[in-house]
Amino acid sequence: MGTAIGDIVSRESISLDSLNGKTLGFDSYNVIYQFLSSIRGQDGTPLMDSHGNVTSHLTGLFYRTINLVERGVKPVFVFDGKPNELKKETIAKRIETRTTAIQKHEEALKQGDLEDAKKFGSRALKLEPKMVDDAKELVKLMGLPVVQAPSDGEAQIVSMVVDKKLDGCVSQDYDALLFGASILYRNIGVSGKRKIPGKNVYADVEPEKIVLENVLKENSISREKLIWIGILVGTDFNEKFPKIGVKTALKLVQEHNSFEKIIEATEFTPNFDYKEIEKIFLKPAATKDYQLKFNLPDKDGIIDFLCTKHDFSKDRVESSVNKLYEKLNEKTKQSNLGMWS
Repeated sequence: MGTAIGDIVSRESISLDSLNGKTLGFDSYNVIYQFLSSIRGQDGTPLMDSHGNVTSHLTGLFYRTINLVERGVKPVFVFDGKPNELKKETIAKRIETRTTAIQKHEEALKQGDLEDAKKFGSRALKLEPKMVDDAKELVKLMGLPVVQAPSDGEAQIVSMVVDKKLDGCVSQDYDALLFGASILYRNIGVSGKRKIPGKNVYADVEPEKIVLENVLKENSISREKLIWIGILVGTDFNEKFPKIGVKTALKLVQEHNSFEKIIEATEFTPNFDYKEIEKIFLKPAATKDYQLKFNLPDKDGIIDFLCTKHDFSKDRVESSVNKLYEKLNEKTKQSNLGMWS
């Protein structure tokens, strides 16, 4: 879900080629959900192999990642760990939303309404443990690092950026800014056009770069106050304050230097401890127990995994892997800094 602060966040449209040479941390769950939502049939059902295993996310991970690597990006896939206890309510709501979407998708299919079937199918997203395991296996076979976060993937990525192990965070959620991501890249795992929710209108999707320092400066706020804005409009860890949008939240934090004064001004008493949520963002859980090692792709392993186990087209997969292998092998030969540095 993230936090709805997009209207006060300035961003710069970029080309994927501008990411050449950068080592970027991908919020894996966020990226996988994008693929599960966008890579579907006309009736809204996800792609599946002959055994009934969902493969939409594998399709996106494989071909989109190859596209990025060919442009010089070094992706590091960071996976969420155990969710914070405060996230339980958000997770419960997501399950409720998904259950409703599944029911409406099934009803639309029975009625032959493909438009509604596609709409609700894209919302009926369920990430099973096997799907996560498959994603990790594919990423490793492609020679890319997998990092297991203790809790939120975005928090782990931010820690790695601070330690100068990564050059930025790739995620659709603005939460990364609250966690302290100095640079956030959006729309990296998707391309083309995206349907605007609730309207039969499509908007162009372009890669974006968001610089936290610019966001804070342009809004005349500190990162702590950005977190307060997130708390006011709602995060994964708390309900939003009633009748408070992001513009009102910005005005409140600009006018007050303590959250207690903001609570007084809103005349709303929250049923949560804002300091606990503030701490989640200011001192996020992260580990330093990881290795960032980039290897050449395991061609035979990828073909066996995608084609033999999941019914992908062997000709297409083989062609893509060979092209990637040749490019990375050439980079490795030219470099004295290690595997395709």
